[in-house]
Amino acid sequence: MNFEGIYCFDMASVRFAFYPEGPGGPRVLAQISEETLHDKFGAREIGERLLEACRKHFHAIEPAAVARYRNAPRRPITLTTEDFALHA
Repeated sequence: MNFEGIYCFDMASVRFAFYPEGPGGPRVLAQISEETLHDKFGAREIGERLLEACRKHFHAIEPAAVARYRNAPRRPITLTTEDFALHA
């Protein structure tokens, strides 16, 4: 899946889209904090450069977002370090 994301300076996070039911299904938005990208994925980038870090690790980020969506489809999704406890 192609990565679709933007860096949100005011939230210190990357907001991204994913498709939990595949390309023909709904487009869902989620975000992941700078702290999580730094702590769990070793990203050293800051600001806009975090988009590349998110793209690089999207193979692990997307399944965590899908799991959160399936657990509570109507709630906002903000991934934190706890979502990646097994990926440490």
